[in-house]
Amino acid sequence: MAHYDVVIIGAGAAGLMCAATAGQRGRRVLVVEHAGKVGKKILMSGGGRCNFTNLHTGPEHFLSANPHFMKSALARYTQWDFLALVERHRIPYHEKKAGQLFCDRKAKDILGMLLEECRAGGVTIRTKCAVRDLTVDSPHRIATDLGEFTADSLVIATGGLSIPRMGATAFGLELAERLGLAIQRPRPALVPFTLPRGQREELAELSGISLEAEVRCGDAAFREAVLFTHQGLSGPAVLQASSYWTPGTPVTIDLLPDLDLEETVAAARRNHPNLHLKNLLTDFLPRRVAQRWCAQRVPDRPLGQLSRADLQRAAEHLHRWTFTPAGTEGYATAEVTRGGVDTGELSSRTMEAKRYPGLYFIGEVVDVTGHLGGHNFQWAWASGHATGEAV
Repeated sequence: MAHYDVVIIGAGAAGLMCAATAGQRGRRVLVVEHAGKVGKKILMSGGGRCNFTNLHTGPEHFLSANPHFMKSALARYTQWDFLALVERHRIPYHEKKAGQLFCDRKAKDILGMLLEECRAGGVTIRTKCAVRDLTVDSPHRIATDLGEFTADSLVIATGGLSIPRMGATAFGLELAERLGLAIQRPRPALVPFTLPRGQREELAELSGISLEAEVRCGDAAFREAVLFTHQGLSGPAVLQASSYWTPGTPVTIDLLPDLDLEETVAAARRNHPNLHLKNLLTDFLPRRVAQRWCAQRVPDRPLGQLSRADLQRAAEHLHRWTFTPAGTEGYATAEVTRGGVDTGELSSRTMEAKRYPGLYFIGEVVDVTGHLGGHNFQWAWASGHATGEAV
C-alpha cells in the first residue's frame, strides 16, 4: 500500500493546480482521475479556447451562502498570478470582452501548462482510476481500481454535477454528506431557461436569433446577448441570470435597453405618422423579433394612430417582458453547479474541513459559484493553490 503526502481525487482545473503547487513544494503527490483523460472541462471550455481567467475577477463576481469566504483565496492567488504563469509558458492569449482572457490557439495549451507544472513537481497522475472505498482517518486510506493508497492529506477536487457527459459525478458531495458536512443544495447554474409549452410554440420561429438585452432576476441584472432557442432562451445574459433563479421566480427582459420607446415613437411620428410600429422597431430589433412582438404583444398600427395607452402597453412588453421559466435545461448543459459543500465547514485560508484534519475540498464542489467569463476558472486556480500551499 503506497503512501503519499497528498492524494488528490479529481484531475480538473482545481486538482491539477493543487497538485502542481504541492509537488513543487516537495510533497509526494498522487492525483487519481476516474475518467480516461484529465482536464476534460478545460479542453471544452470557451468553445475550445478556454476562457482561463478574467482581468476583473473579484469577490463581487461570485455567489455563495457566505459572500466573504472566497476573498482570502482570491487575494492570495490572483488573476495576475495565473496570467504570469501563462506568460511564463509563452501561451498566446487575447482579451475577448469585459476582461475575458482566451487562448489564441487551443485550450490544450492551458492543460499542457498545468501538466508541465505537475511534472516539475514530480506529481504522479493516474487515469481510469475510480475510487472504490475511502476512509477519512490519519492516515487517509483510498482504495481504487489501481490499488490502495494512504495519504497524510486528502483533497477532494471532483467538481460539481454539471455536464455529466464530461464525467461529472456526485462523488464529492456524497462524501461530504456521508461525513455529516453541511451542503448548500446544488442546482444547475449558467444554464439556459426553458419556457412553458405555449410560449415555446409562440416564439419557435425566433429560434437562432440573438440580440442584446438586459435580463433581470431579482436584484441581479445582466446586459449581454440573449439567444432564442427551440426550448426557450440562452445567451450570456440569460446564463448569468440563471445563477440567481429559483423555480417559480419571474424573469424580466428589456429588449430595448438603449431606447425610451415612447419618446422614440413621439419623435418618429412627427415626420412619419403613417409608419407602422413594426417597421420602426426593425431599426432597433431583428426584423423577425419586431414582427413577432407586434403580431402577438403590441399594437401594430400607424404611429399617428397609437394612443398613449397603446404606447404604454408596447413599452410594457418591450422594456419589461416578464415571464416565469418552466425550468432550465439542467445539468446536461449547465456550465457550473451552484451550491456544494457549505463554506462554514471549511477554512477560508486552506479549504481544510474544520472537523476532519487533513481533508480538503476545492473548486466547484465548494459552495462558490462565479459569473460567466473566466471567474470560475480563477476560483479553481485560487482554491487549488491555497490548498497546495497548505498540505
